Amino acid sequence: MDDMEGAPAADGLTGEEAARRLAEHGPNEVRERRENPVLAFLGRYWGPMPWLLELAAVLSLVVGHPTEVVVIVVLLTVNAVVGQVQSTSARRAVELLRQGLAVRVTTLRDGSWSSVPARELVPGDVVSLPLGTVVAADARVTSGDADVDLSSVTGESVPRAVGPADELPAGAVVTRGSVRAVVTATGEDSALGRAAALVRDASPRSRQQDLLFSIVRSMMYVGVAASALVSLYALARGQELLSVAAIVVTFLMGAVPVALPAVLAIVQAASARALAREGVLVTRLDAVEDAASIDTFCFDKTGTLTKNQLEVVEVVPFVGRDEGEVLALAALSCDATAAEPIDAAILRRASQVAPRGRQLSYTPFDPARKRTEAVAELDGGARVLLAKGAPRTLLGDEEPALGAVDELSRRGLRCVAVTMDGRAIGLLGLADPPRHDAAALVARVRALGVRPLMLTGDDVAIAREVGAAVGTGGNVLRAADLRGLPVDEQLSLVRSADGFAEVLPEDKNLVVRLLQDEGRAVGMTGDGVNDAPALAQAELGCAAPGATDVARAAASAVLTRDGLAGIVDALTESRRSHQRMLTWVINKVTKVMEVVVLFSVGYVLTGEMPVSLLGMSLLVLANDFATMSIASDNVRSPESACAWNLAAVVRAAGVLGALFAVEDLALAALGARGLGLDAAATQTLVMYALVVNSQVRILSVRERGRAWASVPSAGMVVTSLVVTALFTALVLLGWAVPALPPAAVAVTLAVCAAGGLALDAAKVALFRRFHVE
Repeated sequence: MDDMEGAPAADGLTGEEAARRLAEHGPNEVRERRENPVLAFLGRYWGPMPWLLELAAVLSLVVGHPTEVVVIVVLLTVNAVVGQVQSTSARRAVELLRQGLAVRVTTLRDGSWSSVPARELVPGDVVSLPLGTVVAADARVTSGDADVDLSSVTGESVPRAVGPADELPAGAVVTRGSVRAVVTATGEDSALGRAAALVRDASPRSRQQDLLFSIVRSMMYVGVAASALVSLYALARGQELLSVAAIVVTFLMGAVPVALPAVLAIVQAASARALAREGVLVTRLDAVEDAASIDTFCFDKTGTLTKNQLEVVEVVPFVGRDEGEVLALAALSCDATAAEPIDAAILRRASQVAPRGRQLSYTPFDPARKRTEAVAELDGGARVLLAKGAPRTLLGDEEPALGAVDELSRRGLRCVAVTMDGRAIGLLGLADPPRHDAAALVARVRALGVRPLMLTGDDVAIAREVGAAVGTGGNVLRAADLRGLPVDEQLSLVRSADGFAEVLPEDKNLVVRLLQDEGRAVGMTGDGVNDAPALAQAELGCAAPGATDVARAAASAVLTRDGLAGIVDALTESRRSHQRMLTWVINKVTKVMEVVVLFSVGYVLTGEMPVSLLGMSLLVLANDFATMSIASDNVRSPESACAWNLAAVVRAAGVLGALFAVEDLALAALGARGLGLDAAATQTLVMYALVVNSQVRILSVRERGRAWASVPSAGMVVTSLVVTALFTALVLLGWAVPALPPAAVAVTLAVCAAGGLALDAAKVALFRRFHVE
């Protein structure tokens, strides 16, 4: 065969022709975009926040403060290393999942059959597809007949019969019979490849991360603007350029949220570890934070809400028969090896009733007559011919029987007729039933304020039955109803429907994108190749247990245990992660406003910076990374989807920060006038007050109500105590900074404790006023 047209050559392709086509079409695999790890690591030193810190390092070097340069370099490097380690870990997890894609295929080349890696298949190859084979590339059947399971490709729960000239998509599984086929498309030209292209083009923006960075960028700009104004004021007063440079560095170190990338990665990684203990493997860390805002969850039906295993769910005995007899006789017409899904389902159900005889011979399914047959000896010794198969072929024109067939079909059941010696004895209705935990899962998802939406490639009638059973709802529409409509009409249908049936991979992707474009955060779960694009596009894509490798690789989380409780775990843990990051942001905004107000007002009043450059370096090094203990804090999961109210957070935290600054200024005045401290010692006192207030503040803002409404984690308490103890020792001993007398330390601790109680009450009022939750 010269190409893919006409009949394949009797000897298959030659090795030389296969090599030429491999060079022309490329390997039968999905090409991945790989990131250069060195460039990725260096890229972490590039961006608005690193630039400002790098500027601060240069200025510190210019003004002769090498210690501050070391501190800044350490901060930048810790961020880069933490981010790279977390990114590499997630990438390796995905790579391990993808290694399972390597399979081999029996191919006819140079007149003989041989086993070759699936990646070496080319269009025109003749392949043998026996029972149990996974179709590795799009192909067209040339001989034989078989049933193929397309559930992982199209979502169909019932195997499809195929014969000569029928098309087989990559990812289909042969469940009965054996065929030969000629490969028609490989790699990214195949059905699997097209789905993979949608996965690669999916762009699930981390909206939560974008919002986080927009908040801290705003605070950074506030700090830069304040430093510029104070610098201009200093120049107007005749300060030297080097002194002004030191002012700029001090402001920048206080305002730049250098620890954000590291804290974000650590908080997400901590949540990922917690989920791993519950059987959920997170492969995209930012999905942990994004999932907190999910308000719509799209469930694939087959294999996710249902078992992806046919079962006999209805037995209709005809006159003079009972259910047990119909099941027992149907079992005698089955292949005892139960390799075929329908036979396996009948035998499982028949195991619950008493046997009625023994099978003497078995004739496999005949596509022309649409039946299987068996000769059996019943318990009374009579020999009978049993058959099961297509109802309209076996039943003829029997009106009552055909009415029962129509009723079962209306409900979306696959109908099988059973006859004995040519007389109909009953009908079996088969379906892929809901998982035992599906209804409870859907109810729990609704209780979390999330709307469930079912998406399936299966028939509308089947989808409506399952939707009603599991609680997603019976208002299921055809995906074809969406195609070609204006966007506003598509959105209207998506808003009103409980689900969509007969969907293609691009339909699932379309539904997810429509919801996202409307501002919704979307979760998606599935197990097949057809689910992969939507899994990649969603804020949280969960691959169900037993999912295909492609689905697992596309997902941002993989469920590794039976059952779907991991989805609820993922939602609740992501909301805890959100609360931890909200605490960090509130704390950071409060601290930035505290520093900006303190430094600006303090310099205007005294002509000196309230904190020395070295003191600020020590403060940043201790406090910014001490807040990483937030990752282990005890938090409650909200009962509804989380959302970032930027204006509310900035206003509430900004006012709170200004109040902390007033307390710091009062302490500075008390130290200078009441305790008789000189300028250098007063700077130490203010630094110490900032350290203590940081510990007080973090223990306060972790709760939206009063600080004692819940118990902080042991890690957070220990970290706060250690930081306070270290700085208390530092200021008492005068290490690296002018020493403070014990009385000044005691006064600072007392004022910060008393002020913390008062400011905690102010925090509650502010959070309530601005609706920070």
